[in-house]
Amino acid sequence: MDLRQLRTFVTVADEGTVSKAASRLGIAQPALSRQIRDLEHDLGVKLFDRVRRRLVVTSEGQELLADCRNILGSTNLLKERAQSFRRPDTGLLKVAATPPTIDGILSVFVARYAKRRPNVQVRLTESFGAPLIGLVESGAVHFVISTVGAMSASKHSLDVMWLPSLEFVAAFDPALPLANGDSMDVRTLGQHPLLLMDASFAVRAAFDAACRVAEFKPNIGFESRTPHTLLALAEAGHGIAIVPSVMPTYRYKLRVVRLLYRRKPLREGYAILRDPRRSLPASAADFCDALIAYAQEVLGSGNPAAKRVSGRPKA
Repeated sequence: MDLRQLRTFVTVADEGTVSKAASRLGIAQPALSRQIRDLEHDLGVKLFDRVRRRLVVTSEGQELLADCRNILGSTNLLKERAQSFRRPDTGLLKVAATPPTIDGILSVFVARYAKRRPNVQVRLTESFGAPLIGLVESGAVHFVISTVGAMSASKHSLDVMWLPSLEFVAAFDPALPLANGDSMDVRTLGQHPLLLMDASFAVRAAFDAACRVAEFKPNIGFESRTPHTLLALAEAGHGIAIVPSVMPTYRYKLRVVRLLYRRKPLREGYAILRDPRRSLPASAADFCDALIAYAQEVLGSGNPAAKRVSGRPKA
């Protein structure tokens, strides 16, 4: 028994004659009759009675006919669903990112993207460090968005789609006499207590590496896995929050300046990462193109910190 035989059974029941059913299905009458006989043999049930020149479904056949229609209907739905995966305007995309990225980029972007692609569902997962990379390697998500430092946790080569680099910024009480302009050398932080992201974040490792290059030993006042805690503490005057430029610092009454070393911004590569061993829905390319464009709008292509320092990005 196969789907072809079930489809033939339903068509003959609808048309009432072998000739009409054969014409509708585009097959020869002997082949159609053979399919009906084979199906009756497989089921052990007579499906039709011949009345005059028409085929009438038997009582047993009537009971099976509804089941056959349901099976064929489910098959059609399966085909339609599979075909929808090839369309860029529908489907499910699973994306994992760190809390700063979800807050500073994805919270607004996903809402904007939903208006343009209402049939694409974007499911977000929050993670950081090695577990973040593990999500894409296990196939739990299609993409992760992270700094390239996190790639060292991967056991496989990942495909990289570059976003504008993140810069490190210092956020502090405006009354604190630091920096004359919109930037400052990391070494001028001196012994001020620094409010830093927890060491489990790859971006923290990047900042620590920058400090070593600058031969600057930071005075760590507090560490947190919640970046907004750092900004709230800085606003209350407890120290200087060091956060990546993706953070929406405009929500706080803080002065925000870029951190430099030898007049160059402290930067870390930032990207959309995927496992090339796994397939992607058709909507993935469109989603990534839109996300890259939005990140360039928010972070800026030449000066990633500029829009975050000057104020709220356009929604």
